[in-house]
Amino acid sequence: MNRYDIVFVGQMGMGKVIPFEGSPFLVLGSPVLFAAVAASCLGKRIAVVTTISRDDEYLLEPIKTAGIDLYVQPGETVQYRIVFPNANVDEREVFQVKRGGYIDKMPPFEPCLLHLCCMGPRDAQLDLMGSLNARGFSLSVDMQGFMLQADHETGVVRLENVPEIKEILSMADFVKLDVMEAQTLTDADVMSDQAEILENWGSPETVITYSEGVVARREGIASFAKFTNRSTQGRMGRGDTVIGSYIARRLDHSVEDSLRFATALASIKMGSIGPFKGSLDDVVERMGR
Repeated sequence: MNRYDIVFVGQMGMGKVIPFEGSPFLVLGSPVLFAAVAASCLGKRIAVVTTISRDDEYLLEPIKTAGIDLYVQPGETVQYRIVFPNANVDEREVFQVKRGGYIDKMPPFEPCLLHLCCMGPRDAQLDLMGSLNARGFSLSVDMQGFMLQADHETGVVRLENVPEIKEILSMADFVKLDVMEAQTLTDADVMSDQAEILENWGSPETVITYSEGVVARREGIASFAKFTNRSTQGRMGRGDTVIGSYIARRLDHSVEDSLRFATALASIKMGSIGPFKGSLDDVVERMGR
């Protein structure tokens, strides 16, 4: 069996982003790309399991350049359109232009930390979580994949509550959300309250992002770290960048240190479109500011 520190699982995608101000632009990537590349600067052994169409395999270059092992399954590339209707970068309208393939099988990995950032039917993702949990994997889960569900006729993607939330939390070691997703699940407006409710429902370690920074909560203690970005040009992939770098750092560091590391790295990433392009030295220098 192949051995890794972290495996990232999710479909590849591309999309058109229409900002509140400025010209539309293309984002070549998806949660699995942003998260895995962010984690790679720490020197851990990392793999990505994904689906992509043959014509779009050039999208995999940042993953290959980062030295990440790739396991590609047949399937289509997800295509999407995202509209930011106002200056609040936490509010967005999402449209699915083309559905991607489903990931329902894993290569023969030894159990390790595995981050799920899939897109697709909720029942298929639950089945995958259950099978991985039974095999002994530690699971990090992006709630976006469960909560953003596309209308098959219109393509409109809606943020929906998840009746199976406690079942999901019972299988997870890390749970990632943004503030809007956490509000939908908990009906709470304050991030610290959201994290506390999720912990009471069974989340061992919760990471919630919003425009100003990130809250992480574990064993009743919540920590906060502020973003230091001057630009939101690279807003797309912010939360994925946070969680990828956070869980990689958490393999051998505390919650507080990992949170500072992840917000520093994501702050650098938000300066440009695409995945993180800096170095470990860049992140350490930003942490010291």
